Parts: sequence; structure tokens; C-alpha cells
Amino acid sequence: MALAHTILAVLSHAPSSGYGVSKRFEDCVGFYWKASQQQIYRELAKMQERGWVSYELVPQAGKPDKKIYAMTEAGLSEFVRWCGEPSEPTPMREDLLVKILASPSVPRSLVIQELRHRRAIHEQGLQNCLEMANEFQARSEPKPSEVGNYLTLRRGVRFERAWLDWCDEMLDFFENGTDFGRDRVVEVSDRYDERDRQNHHDRQTQSGHQNSDSTASKTMQ
Repeated sequence: MALAHTILAVLSHAPSSGYGVSKRFEDCVGFYWKASQQQIYRELAKMQERGWVSYELVPQAGKPDKKIYAMTEAGLSEFVRWCGEPSEPTPMREDLLVKILASPSVPRSLVIQELRHRRAIHEQGLQNCLEMANEFQARSEPKPSEVGNYLTLRRGVRFERAWLDWCDEMLDFFENGTDFGRDRVVEVSDRYDERDRQNHHDRQTQSGHQNSDSTASKTMQ
């Protein structure tokens, strides 16, 4: 995915200044696409040359005129074309996994320290996602753009929870023993796999009850 297509996605909701696009990246897109304000301004200039965006100058008292960018028909055509392309998973480069790979040769205390550090980061990330999700759910009539933000936010929630689950499993392994043998590795992983299966079963059961209640309510009406 190119930065230009992410900017087009933001502008598909409403025209915006370069600063406004940058804020949308920070508030809504940041967990799956990073770009600095300078990168966004440079990309907007390239997109304007390609005819994908146009801008309107808005006078500001005591400041340079503000550029308000909007997607053009050409930009919309390019965005639709790109949306029709098959997406591929983004290659992952993760320092922590390299450290875990080398963990048999690294002091255990350093591995535990790093796992706790990363767990705290993802715990805060999950809290941020849940707060934004709660804000959306409190709105009685959200805008279509807000619905799109919420749907991507759901991926953020699952992303952070997956990291927390994995960090907990690794901390369980490294904090509660020194054996790197197969039996202990399998014992810890089986325990967490069983927990995941139970959680999945509980969610399915809860969903079934909710669907039954909804069907009964419609029948009564």
C-alpha cells in the first residue's frame, strides 16, 4: 500500500488541510500506517501533480493561506482501482522475536525485562483502542467515516490483545522455570491453547444466546 492511497482514503471522507490529514493519521490510522507530517505534505504535492487531488486556498489572518485538499475524479478512479487489487500481508520485522529466538543464549533476566516492557506498551495500546471504541459506541448516529474508523479499530483491539496473550505466555515460560526442553515448552503452549479454545467456546455460546434472545424478541413483536 502506498502512502498516497492512505491519504486518498482519508480524503474520501471529507476535504482537509495537510495538517488535518496528519491529525487523522495520528488519531485513526496510526496503528496500521505511520507517516510524519512532512511525508504527508510531500506526498500531497506529488498527488496534486498527478491530478489525484486539488486544493482550495483559504485566507488566514496573519498566516499564509491554508490549502484545503479534496480528492478529484482521477483520484477516486485511482483509489477504486487500487481497492480492486488483491492485498498481501505486510512483511513483519520484529526485534522482540529475534531476541526470543536467541533467548537460550541470553540472560533470562534481560528477556523477562524486555517482555514486561513490551507488555506494558501493548496494554496501554489496548486501553487507548477500547477508549476510542467506547466513544464510538456512545454515539447514537455516527457518521459513515466514523463507522469505518471503528471497523479498523476492531483490528487494533485484536492486535493488542494478541500481543498481550503472547507476552503472558512467554512470561509464564521464562519466569517459572529454567528448562528449555521440549516437554516444558509444549506444556506451557498447550495450556494457553486450551485457554484460547475455552475462550472461543464461551464467545460462541454467548453469541448463540444473544441470537436466540433477538429471534424471540422479533417473534413476540
